[in-house]
Amino acid sequence: MTFTWPGMLLLLLLVPAAVAAYLYMLRRKKAAAARWANLAMVREAMGGKSSFRRHIPPLLMLASLALMLTAAARPNAVLTLASRRATIMLAMDVSGSMQAKDVDPNRITAAQAAAKTFIQGEPRNVRIGIVAFAGTAFLVQSPTTSREDLNAAIDRFELQRGTAVGSGILVSLQSLFPDENIDLPGFRSGFGAYGGYGSTYGGGYGGGYGGYGGGYGGPPDRSPLESKQPQGGKKPPPAPVPPGSNASDLIIVMTDGQTNAGADPVDAARMAANHGVRVFTVGFGSTDGDVVGFGGRFMRAQLDEEALKQIADLTKGQYYRATNSTELKKIYQGLNTQLIKETKETEITALFSVAAAALALAAAGLSMLWFGRIA
Repeated sequence: MTFTWPGMLLLLLLVPAAVAAYLYMLRRKKAAAARWANLAMVREAMGGKSSFRRHIPPLLMLASLALMLTAAARPNAVLTLASRRATIMLAMDVSGSMQAKDVDPNRITAAQAAAKTFIQGEPRNVRIGIVAFAGTAFLVQSPTTSREDLNAAIDRFELQRGTAVGSGILVSLQSLFPDENIDLPGFRSGFGAYGGYGSTYGGGYGGGYGGYGGGYGGPPDRSPLESKQPQGGKKPPPAPVPPGSNASDLIIVMTDGQTNAGADPVDAARMAANHGVRVFTVGFGSTDGDVVGFGGRFMRAQLDEEALKQIADLTKGQYYRATNSTELKKIYQGLNTQLIKETKETEITALFSVAAAALALAAAGLSMLWFGRIA
């Protein structure tokens, strides 16, 4: 604990002075009582049965005085509190395999319900954004404190082919840092109205959502983490920071499948780590999975747990596995209590002042209750 005005702590010398004054007053009372000839009358006058109890109110007042004098020095302590500038990005898988019914009633419905429960449990000042990803990633809802808008965005999910976990992470980063040129070679994206997307994986896949485009167009011709020249007035990325050091922003990725499109998820995780953003990953679906027909094809979702664990490890996040809707809700509820924390030195003068006032009121109340007066 530190103090803004440490010199004020000298006032605490008043506490032993008050103790000495109290003991002096007790001696004077005893001396006066000794003049009485009838000892029974002395005991009655001094309240013999409550000889210890009569010291409790003065002791509480002395403790109150000590706390008030300490508060005058403006104490500070290092506390871990909920960040007031928190932004959480939910990146959710909307690939065709999410219609599998191995989770009742199906995976996508269970995921939507769990996401809404998570949103409802976050403090109202926490901004939340939503990114959906299938063959590419698209921004469904920019960060907002409006729970109604977030729930409406989740209700608009439409399933598509492909799974692009890395693209989901990158689009989430672009939403957290809109003024920076966050990009990987071959990954193209642009904000647009929710309603469609187009993507290219090796030049091959395109389709439905049209509003947020992204993909992986071929082998990179440079280091995966090398940024392009700033375009559109955006700033180049800042110098890397320690992984997990960003106390205000984080990403939660939920998927039931294995990446087969978009940006490389490990490269995207390294970029998130360079920004200090933690990525929490949630693998969803039963162990056996379920064969699903979608878009004229049949598929079985195969969860890539190793990649999800690596993403979480690189960014100082954590990996979770949920095999049913109940487990998924429990994971999200657990995340509510641990995600956005900020450790900083905080003035706690108010705490000392409140405690001092409470002790003073307790002393006065007990004195009135036991002795009928404030003594």
